[in-house]
Amino acid sequence: MRAWLPVVVLLGLMSPVFAQTTNTSSIEEPAPPALLLADRVFVEDGNRLIAEGNVEALYEDTRLNADRIIYDQTAGTLLIEGQVRITDPNGNIFLADSAEVDAELKNGLLRGARVVLDEQLQLASLEARRVDGRYTQMSKVAVTSCQVCGRDQVPLWQIRARRVIHDEVEKQIYFDEATFHIHKIPVFYAPRLRIPDPSLKRARGFLTPSIRSSSLLGVGIKLPYFVPLGDHQDLTFTPYLSPNTRTLETRYRRAFRSGDIEINSAISQDDLTSDNWRGYVFGTGLFRLPQDFKLKFDFQTTSDDSYLDTYGYSGADRLKSSIEVSRTRLDEYFSAGVIRYESLRVSEDDDTQPALIFDVEYEKRLHPKALGGEIRLGFNAHHHYRTSTLDVDGNDDDTLVDGRDMTRISTEMSWHRRWTLAGGLRAGVSTYLWADRYMVAEDATSLSDAQQITPAAAVELRWPWRKTGADGARYLIEPVAQAAWVGGENLNVAIDESTRVEFDEGNLLALSRFPAQDRRERGRITAIGVRWLRDTSVGWSAGLTMGKIFRADEDDVFSRSSGLAGTSSDLLVSGFVRHSDGLMFGARGLINEDGSGLNKAELRGTWESDRIDLSASYILLIEDALEERDAAQSEWSFDGEYQFNPSWAGSSYMRYDVADDRLAKAGLGLTYSTECVGVNFSVSRRFASSANVEPSTDFGLTVALKGFSTGGSAKEYRRTCSSF
Repeated sequence: MRAWLPVVVLLGLMSPVFAQTTNTSSIEEPAPPALLLADRVFVEDGNRLIAEGNVEALYEDTRLNADRIIYDQTAGTLLIEGQVRITDPNGNIFLADSAEVDAELKNGLLRGARVVLDEQLQLASLEARRVDGRYTQMSKVAVTSCQVCGRDQVPLWQIRARRVIHDEVEKQIYFDEATFHIHKIPVFYAPRLRIPDPSLKRARGFLTPSIRSSSLLGVGIKLPYFVPLGDHQDLTFTPYLSPNTRTLETRYRRAFRSGDIEINSAISQDDLTSDNWRGYVFGTGLFRLPQDFKLKFDFQTTSDDSYLDTYGYSGADRLKSSIEVSRTRLDEYFSAGVIRYESLRVSEDDDTQPALIFDVEYEKRLHPKALGGEIRLGFNAHHHYRTSTLDVDGNDDDTLVDGRDMTRISTEMSWHRRWTLAGGLRAGVSTYLWADRYMVAEDATSLSDAQQITPAAAVELRWPWRKTGADGARYLIEPVAQAAWVGGENLNVAIDESTRVEFDEGNLLALSRFPAQDRRERGRITAIGVRWLRDTSVGWSAGLTMGKIFRADEDDVFSRSSGLAGTSSDLLVSGFVRHSDGLMFGARGLINEDGSGLNKAELRGTWESDRIDLSASYILLIEDALEERDAAQSEWSFDGEYQFNPSWAGSSYMRYDVADDRLAKAGLGLTYSTECVGVNFSVSRRFASSANVEPSTDFGLTVALKGFSTGGSAKEYRRTCSSF
């Protein structure tokens, strides 16, 4: 049975010492309580307390475990023997064969010492000296985060030094005459070395370097250097040097009370082009404003069309810079923004593309008790601008007027209400009134100023059939039909926004499937469809949607691949199958009216488990002159990762252009990770066909030593020591 007498005795003996060392005011304050537990406790000569057997002492947030403790009240010291373990308030652990420390456990000497910082980094030496509860001074030290299971085992890596000082306040480790070893082989020497300890998240210094080998740039190294600028901002410089380039990458981050910003950039001198300087700047920001408003912005620019792809900063072929103010509430939405596009495509000229776009959108929902249902009020204003002043098509690759600028203002008022009829039949009625004005400049083929008012109405019927199976699965079959009428006629106004139309299950019952209000569907329109759903929390779930559109009058704006050409649309088929084990497959397609083939198709499958993360997709688009596609396009893509064991993982990705019968991109990756090291190797090949992008092969290698704040955490993976 543990002895409780020491609790009283220790408090009586130690409290005067603590009071003398901690009280600096004129009014004496009681010392913090101390607690001691042990199997046997006795007192010698009236001032020496001896505790033996499973000794455990606690003072403030410091815990001490040992086989034997001798407290000398006269000297104010503790002599600790046998399996010494001290855990300080920061979670650091001090292990020793024996120790002599003061009563506050802040100063003293540990023999046969081993220090474990943040449960990750181990420092071992013959002895360690604690100073002021802040510094730990060690001589002839071996440092590693690798788990060592025996005295004769050599860790994968270690740093040996003549002296090491750990500053717990600054959270820095200082090395004198340090040598880095891989197993027993010394590979690097530094007379002085400073490394942040594992608990420090932000420290000035070098981050993990990486090696990149590119067929265009050669073999190079990246060495990031991190500079904290207070606790709210930082700057990272990354020199990138290779035989063919000298590049400096930068990243700036700053956090504000109401938001944050991040700016990434690079500047290069290389021998790939005749330009003296090449570079890019990308930035993002998000801020919370008063009255629930949000401000979001991003900007992207580069020196030339091929820079981003050559250096691997981005695969985008159009750059977007924007600023937007928005607010979302329960029955209200507002958004206003400006977008600037910069094209990197050889086939596009920025002068003839809508380079500057302005948008304002507002929607309000009301719920009148007298009328019932829901009233929606909406406003949308749009303007886009081209720098070209040519008012006809300049015979470039597209069919648009080169200098057309357009302004559109649209308002909407609509009323929606639903009822449940006998037999579970659901009925709905919607009425609309739209007012649109179009102002077009620098287009000889379009009206310069036009306006119209468009009324519309729709009646919708749904008949949901529900059932619960014996296994608990829930089934739903829901036929749906809608009859709609949209008045008026489309004006002779240019179509700039609705150049690509999608027909899917999301807009089966929409009164207009055009993505913007510069064009509307007109006349009598009928939509029919059916939805089937099986849902269960365990096992497999599945869903299927089929639908078709009929209209009284043909709209020649709809292209062949949209699936909406003619008076009868293609058959829309969309479905998915999902299993609780992580397997999912989804498909969507538009089947020709005669059933002879697909005009558009999309397939996607994923599989996620503890060891596997796979995804694959396929897309098909037929040739379509109205969408400026002179040949069919189809492509497979694959992305996967497999965890071979707790240490090894592999990954791969691939994009294959079926129409051109060639690979577009491919890559492989291999990762090795333990409690003390992380290694990542990658190889990628880009098979480019664009005139501004050359094919290239890249190799990448990163090696990070875990246990330091710069190399990542070593807590996620721990081996188990076993004996045979």
